[in-house]
Amino acid sequence: MRSWMSEGTSYKQGIPLGEPMMGGGIARVIDSRADGFVPGDMVQARLGWQTHPTIAARFLQKLDLSLGTAEDWIGPLGLSAVTAYFGLRDIGGMRPNDRVLVSAAAGGVGQIAVQIARIEGCRIVGIAGGADKCAYVTNDLGAHAAIDYKACSTGADLEAAIGRACPGGIDLYFDNVGGATLDAALAHLRHGARVVLCGRISQTHAAERYGIRNLDKLASARGRMQGFLVFNYHDRYDEARAWLAARLRDGSLRQRLHVLEGLDQAPIGLGMLFRGENTGKLVVRVEA
Repeated sequence: MRSWMSEGTSYKQGIPLGEPMMGGGIARVIDSRADGFVPGDMVQARLGWQTHPTIAARFLQKLDLSLGTAEDWIGPLGLSAVTAYFGLRDIGGMRPNDRVLVSAAAGGVGQIAVQIARIEGCRIVGIAGGADKCAYVTNDLGAHAAIDYKACSTGADLEAAIGRACPGGIDLYFDNVGGATLDAALAHLRHGARVVLCGRISQTHAAERYGIRNLDKLASARGRMQGFLVFNYHDRYDEARAWLAARLRDGSLRQRLHVLEGLDQAPIGLGMLFRGENTGKLVVRVEA
């Protein structure tokens, strides 16, 4: 969303001045002139920061509430979780016993990535900001260790902390942060390691982009680094959600939502993301 406010992205134009801020969400149908949708249906779409959007039916997906609640569809059945699923499996080639490192591990995508890796029999280390978030990553999400990046004064400190938490190196790094965190992780790649570029929250509005210095480590490890967009997996969303819903039912997958009340909190919430003030997926609940 921060990118959409300025130049846009490779897959989406920027938002013109005067138009509602874009953003995905879940809503209840109040009125419908479209076949297949009736008042009371729960749907998801790019609703935007507005209370009563009018949206063409082709842009809506009706929620299958047999898979989970509306809150589940925001978190472990939503696009954040689907992103973690395909990022780890298809891009990261995750295998049992992999040594996995996840940045922004207490965030919307990170919390699901940690749990998927745990369920699949990997050893997981999460990176998060602050003692409370690190405790959540280990105690609630089941990571084997957590690194508090806020306790690291320099990139060298973070690199050393990763070395202590991952003494045998990293097979798979799931990156939501970019910048110095990515650089520090690259220093610890094992032979054949995979680096998944999911997000770059540290660089989105940085005054000066961070220059990665450890790319030689990727080459010497015969590793692979690849970015992706979850939208490219649209035809396989049902596959991911079937797996995620089964893990919800058996209790091995959980979520934490960080909820702000009222549409007027949306700009505040966006700022919170860049300051690392959320634990779990940050959402705004709009009471219409």
